[in-house]
Amino acid sequence: MATRAFAIIAALTVAGLVIGPVTAVILRAEAFSGFTPADGQALRFTLVQATLSAALSVLFAIPLARALARRQFPGRGVLVALLGAPFILPVIVAVLGLIAVFGQTGLLNRALAPLGLPEMQIYGLHGVLIAHVFFNLPLATRLILQGWLAVPAEQFRLAATLGLGPRAVWSSIEAPMLMRIVPGAFAVIFVICLSSFAVALTLGGGPRATTLELAIYQSMRFDFDLARAAALGLVQLGLALTAGLIALKITSVPVAARGLDRVVPRWDGQGALSKGLDTMWISLAAAFLLTPLAMVALSGLAGIPTLGASVWQAAGHSITVALGSTLLCLLWALPLATRWGEWLGLAGIALSPLVLGIGLFLIVRPFANPFDLALYVTATVNAFVSLPFVLRILRPEAEAIRADYTRLRAALGLSGWAWLRWVFLPRLKRPLGFAAGLTAALSMGDLGVIALFADPDRATLPLKVFQLMGAYRMEQAAGAALLLLILSLGLFWALDRGGRVGSAS
Repeated sequence: MATRAFAIIAALTVAGLVIGPVTAVILRAEAFSGFTPADGQALRFTLVQATLSAALSVLFAIPLARALARRQFPGRGVLVALLGAPFILPVIVAVLGLIAVFGQTGLLNRALAPLGLPEMQIYGLHGVLIAHVFFNLPLATRLILQGWLAVPAEQFRLAATLGLGPRAVWSSIEAPMLMRIVPGAFAVIFVICLSSFAVALTLGGGPRATTLELAIYQSMRFDFDLARAAALGLVQLGLALTAGLIALKITSVPVAARGLDRVVPRWDGQGALSKGLDTMWISLAAAFLLTPLAMVALSGLAGIPTLGASVWQAAGHSITVALGSTLLCLLWALPLATRWGEWLGLAGIALSPLVLGIGLFLIVRPFANPFDLALYVTATVNAFVSLPFVLRILRPEAEAIRADYTRLRAALGLSGWAWLRWVFLPRLKRPLGFAAGLTAALSMGDLGVIALFADPDRATLPLKVFQLMGAYRMEQAAGAALLLLILSLGLFWALDRGGRVGSAS
């Protein structure tokens, strides 16, 4: 009974976070005006960039996942582990790294200049696509790699026995598997890119590269036009909810999977051409993913000693928000780790975080100064946004525990608290630690609601990095970005390791 009561409370709280803020924004908006040409442009750009980002991520992930599935080499485990947590990297850190590589004075343009080739611009649609592929290529690779590694080795052995060539192996084994996996991977990445904010804010480069999320931010930050913000938020909610339901329906692969560091025995693709292509794809992917991070680390080392007290204060705020978000998200996720709970948690992807933040501020405004509660609202929104990913991690193991131990619980007459303490939480410790680490890292790197309402005394570290970039204090911005990267990875490592040490599974 206690477990069911907690599930009902969690469900009502999550539902209230969807209905309450949206209703508050709609009621506060005096009237819904028609879509302006700028709004139509934002909608088109959102759909175009989300479609292209998902398509490019999946397209490049297919040969990369194939290469990882059939090759063994030194450092493969490290590379696969890197691909296991694509959402850990703070967006603002990755943006700085991508600017260092693809920007006007970046590595690529410095290499193109002596060859007389035209200079590459990082701002605009192509910059947004580069950033989204950077974030989502690892995710697509992990999803597709899991499908490849799930193919029984006996199928490849039979293909070798029958003397099937590469084309026959592709058409009879690999292509059917991809037809099952790729649509789901595309849908998941499309949903994520629909609500792009920080990437469009930093790399959009102008009105022609404005997403719906960025348009919501602009309508609030500069015009305080609640009617427009509400209308755009409802459009985005409808798009993301539809795409999210499709993604949840057609994919059964966890969003953040682990434990894939193995190679299925393969007898195909042993020729020099196949080995060369696999090596090329792995090398290009490693360079694309690791070079921006290396640039952040190198440029940030000199900037850390120059950081002022406000940056360290912002780091403290980020850690506090991250830990609060993690605790709140797990309190929701544990009782909601069921199929219906995962469907409810899908709203965390569908609902615009900015609309959620605006609605919460409107709700608390009659009772307190909203700006004094900026960090609390940010923590709540971050927990809500992380909920779908956490439920995706916890639900399979939680349902397995219930199936395996429910009869034993009934036979022993365990109360709800005893069940949680002695059975459920110990058996769930490993995925719980991973989910906690992922939530903390996501929250540490978030640049969303806090950009709307924080004052200088309540800024988080990602907002501080963005402010330093806007003031062209790039050395300090690089130092603060490196600090943010270290703290994000440190929180993830500590919480994930805490789940693995002494776990019961």
